[in-house]
Amino acid sequence: MNDIQGQDLEQTPLYALHRERGARMVPVAGYEMPVRYQGIIAEHLHTRENAALFDVSHMGQVILRGEDVAAALETLVPGDFQELPVGKTRYTVLTNDRGGIIDDLMVTHGGDHLFVVLNASRKEKDRAHFEAHIGGRCKIEVLSDRALL
Repeated sequence: MNDIQGQDLEQTPLYALHRERGARMVPVAGYEMPVRYQGIIAEHLHTRENAALFDVSHMGQVILRGEDVAAALETLVPGDFQELPVGKTRYTVLTNDRGGIIDDLMVTHGGDHLFVVLNASRKEKDRAHFEAHIGGRCKIEVLSDRALL
């Protein structure tokens, strides 16, 4: 953990690479994240002419496994995941007991599992919601040491 502006911050698996490349780091959802490397104009032009990647490793990553994992997830989201093709991703929202929106997520069908990306600022609450509502129907594996671009 590092200290920026009096905050204890976590680091993503790509932290050392960001520092090596000269990134200016700022606090984002409890992590030290890059905000700029060369400057807005240079980075804009590079993206327009080539491509750009964004480190979202601070986001929550979970794998859901089980015999009826898609059906279990469907009790919490208004989306069809039983028919989602392998390798495809669907954007959806996580709902509370009354159908209100708690958060938005991305879910990818990984063949024998579902890979779910949670928003960084809500990842602990979302994981707890999964545990409370579908933890008995599927295994919830938290991936905390993986990079995500």
